[in-house]
This record gives sequence, structure tokens and C-alpha cells, in this order.
Amino acid sequence: TIPGPRHPFAEHPMVQTLDSPFALPARVRSRRVLWQPWAYLAPTLATLVVWIYWPLIEAAYLSFFQWNMLPTATPRYVGVENYANLLTLPEMGRAMRNTVLYILGLLPLSVVLPTAVAILTQDLSGPIRSLYRSLIFIPMIIAPIVAAVLWRWLLNEDHGLVNAGIEVLGLTPVGFLKDPSIALWTLVWITGWKLIGFATLLLSAANGTIDPGYVEAARMDGASRWQVIRDIRLPLLSPTILLLTMMTVLFGAQWSFVYINALTGGGPLQSTTNVFYLMWDYGFQSYSAGWSATAGMLTFAGFGVIAMLCLRLMKRFAVHEG
Repeated sequence: TIPGPRHPFAEHPMVQTLDSPFALPARVRSRRVLWQPWAYLAPTLATLVVWIYWPLIEAAYLSFFQWNMLPTATPRYVGVENYANLLTLPEMGRAMRNTVLYILGLLPLSVVLPTAVAILTQDLSGPIRSLYRSLIFIPMIIAPIVAAVLWRWLLNEDHGLVNAGIEVLGLTPVGFLKDPSIALWTLVWITGWKLIGFATLLLSAANGTIDPGYVEAARMDGASRWQVIRDIRLPLLSPTILLLTMMTVLFGAQWSFVYINALTGGGPLQSTTNVFYLMWDYGFQSYSAGWSATAGMLTFAGFGVIAMLCLRLMKRFAVHEG
């Protein structure tokens, strides 16, 4: 018998059913199902390995050596000596303390104030609401180094606009970036000023998704505006609030690096340095790659533990609608 002509659509996937003579074998289909998701994930996984996990492994390896980053110099193995020396350095203790102060100082600016602004401006509508959102988001779209130059000019002790206003009030000019007791909090304000817009818009969007029926039911029961905020809005905003809190704790001190580098250089008297700036200083100022990698691994381990605790707190305390 001579086989009949081959159907032109026999190779089409819709035709290759289980009952079709052109269907793929079950083993081939199972292999395709097994490997197809990994083929889609391969570019992302490759990016993570090349840009995150491999550098992390290299940093962990380098933390056990002393090396001045010169191509002609040979790295010298010192074991855990870098860790022992770094943990006993007074400047590392100062940097860790300042890191905690950066985080604590940023929390009101990145969580508390945006939450209050998002709730209190929820009833705005029309052009006023669009204008308010545009104005509050402007700091976020300004490049960090441009913002640093702007604040350097505004806070200049001799001819800055802020000190000019202080002199008009009959007060003594303030060295915002030169006084060790004020410089750190000045950088905290500048970093927080950049974050307020993003956090406010995120909380405003979350606040807008709350079912109005909950609010109307509470008002029909005689709840005041404060009671609605306390018992309905804040609990339902808790996932977003906890997310912003976790981001501030994990990345707040890192976000301030640009302003430390551009405005104070860690001074005056190392009052504005933190672990991220110290890590950069060891690597690119002192050319001590081993110490820089060691500081990076200590920071990674510390913030890794904090991240796990934050995730557990989010799962425990976040309130979800429905």
C-alpha cells in the first residue's frame, strides 16, 4: 500500500493531540514540559549568577587575603585575621553606630511622614491632587549627585540661602555640613527628602485600594475620622508600611552613600561615615581590597539576618483585606 499524502497541517501543535498519529511521544512531551520553564528563566538566572552570586563568592574568597589591588602584587592569605582586625577597629564601631543612626533617622521621613500625608490628602481631587503628587515626587526624579550639589549650595555657611534666612532672623549661621553634631542629621534629612515622594505615592496607591464599603460602614456606626484611620486604614496599610520599613532598614544607610561621598567625605571627624562608605574607602582610597571585602561580608551577614527577621515580622503583623 502506498501511504496517502501528508496533511499540510500535521505538524501544527493544535493537530498533535494524543489520538493523532503525528503526536509527539509521551517521553518527549514530558521532557519539553520539564525544560521549557528553565529555558525562559535562563537569562534571568544567568544575570543573577554573573552580577550577584559570583561577585559575592569572589568577595568572600578575597576577605581571607591581603591585597593592595595592584596587578603586580600577589594576594597574601591571612585567614580570619582581617575579620579580627576589622571588628576591633574604633572606626568600624563608629561606622556601625552611625549606620544605626541613619536608619533610625530615616524611618520617620520614609514611613511615618508619608503615611500621614497619604491619609490626610486622600480626599483631594481634581487638579489639586495632581499638583500635590507632582510636587511631592519631584525630589525623587532628581539625580542624587545633582541633589547633593543643590543642598551644598543651599546649606553653605557663608552664602547659602538657608543660612541667609537664619541671619535675617538674627541668629548665628549654622555649619550644617561642618559641625560634627549636626552633619549626620543633615545627611539624614537630605536622604529622607529624596524618599518622601516615592513612599507617599506608594502609600497613596495602597490607601486608594481600600474598599470604601468598610469606611462607609464604620461611619454609619458612628466612627470618627480618627477611629476610621486607626481601625481600618492603618491596619489595611500595614503590608505597605512594613514593606517601606524593611526597605529603609535594609537600604537606608546605603542610599545615603552618594551624599556622604559628595558632601562630607565621611567627616567632619568621621561623624557621617557608615559601613557602606567605610567599605568604599577601604577599597578605593586605602587600596585594601581584603579589608573592603571583609567589611562587605560582615555587612552582608548582618543585614541578611535583619532581612529574615523583617520578613517574619511582615508575615506575622501584616493585615490583608478579605
